[in-house]
Amino acid sequence: MKKLLLPFFFIGTMAMMVVMLKTGATLKTDTTPMGIIDLEFAYNTTKIKPILSAWAPTEKTDNITAATINTYWDFLFMFFYAGFLFLACKKIATTMKGTVAIAGNLIAKAALLAAFLDVIENTGMLITLHGHTSSTVSFCTTFFSVIKWGLVIIAVLYLLTGLLVLAYRRIKY
Repeated sequence: MKKLLLPFFFIGTMAMMVVMLKTGATLKTDTTPMGIIDLEFAYNTTKIKPILSAWAPTEKTDNITAATINTYWDFLFMFFYAGFLFLACKKIATTMKGTVAIAGNLIAKAALLAAFLDVIENTGMLITLHGHTSSTVSFCTTFFSVIKWGLVIIAVLYLLTGLLVLAYRRIKY
């Protein structure tokens, strides 16, 4: 059963990436070329207003609703990506020694922290999407988003570097 956890979280992560891309597809506009990520990084009401205007309901689409749905799906996505990064970094760390192994275990825990920060970020975005715009909420959303993305990037880099080291070891021996 334990052997199936990593593949389970990997497949869930990949599946949720597809869901997130599909549910967020209409959010990419001229004003918001990065879609929902533009909302994550809108750190004040001056940045938020053009996003909400670009996503205002039209005859063809209701992007506020699409963004809300995409944000709700992100709660499931974070379960999978955090679980995957946690388990993958822990697994890589078991193959390493010394500081690199210690770092891997810390980075694995940081992946779980990233999911917690993602919850705070999503809450801020949902508050904004429900029409309660405020510079405090948008700043906090962006603040936690930046930290989350930093932790996720560090975990992914550790994982990729670890996989390269493992591949090198296999080729070498």
